[in-house]
Amino acid sequence: MRWAVVTGASSGIGLEFSHQLAERGYSLLMVSNQGNELVEWAEKIHEQYGVATIAHRLDLTEANAPESVTGVLRANSIVPEVLVNNAGIFDFKKVEELGRQRLNLYIDLHIRAVTMLSTDIAMMMATEANRGYILNMSSMSCWMPMPGIAMYSATKAYIRAFSRALRVEMKDYGVSVTVACPGGIATSLFGLPEKWRKFAVRIGVLATPHTFVKRALRKMFKRKAQYINGGLNRMSIVAVAMLPERGRLMIKRIGLDRKNEKKQ
Repeated sequence: MRWAVVTGASSGIGLEFSHQLAERGYSLLMVSNQGNELVEWAEKIHEQYGVATIAHRLDLTEANAPESVTGVLRANSIVPEVLVNNAGIFDFKKVEELGRQRLNLYIDLHIRAVTMLSTDIAMMMATEANRGYILNMSSMSCWMPMPGIAMYSATKAYIRAFSRALRVEMKDYGVSVTVACPGGIATSLFGLPEKWRKFAVRIGVLATPHTFVKRALRKMFKRKAQYINGGLNRMSIVAVAMLPERGRLMIKRIGLDRKNEKKQ
């Protein structure tokens, strides 16, 4: 029996990863802090695809969260073939507005949890199976130090850099590490109303979760180092990198300052 671990598995892209991996015949350890939704989807996926599912409700920002995941794996004698580190958060706010608790949340979820889960499960794959696939979710914003997404882009940049380095370290162990750096995906993460999400998909600004996940898994199983969806996204990385500081200041004033003025 082949197993995959998916974090953030109860909604959005994580749920789509769960569906498509199950469709490929993988049993699933589904991890999320959304307990009710997680259990419901684990049952539905089991019934739909006939694979085993384990719903593990867990806040990945807790200090012992990575050990909790590996503990479930060892308790069930599971050596996963696939790990998808997908869980994430997003805000469009100034750093000063986030507060200490939210800042720590970014660090704990995007940096510590991804680092520890990748390391622990990579070594489990290496020593017990001599093979495996890890897919870590970064973002196209990792190249975009823009106002309003400072913590999101910075921690996603860490995920990309860490994944590219871990990939080289794990090559001799048969474990492949791929990092996905998507542009916009039509999920609820960014708070865009559904009608605008559908419109953005129609004009090609956003990708559907189904399309993105299908292509990301294809890249992972081909042992590619990195996946950026869409030619437009790849070109925009260069354009944003060339944006002068006054352009970023304009984004701050139009996007952040006006938003805060409306709230007052």
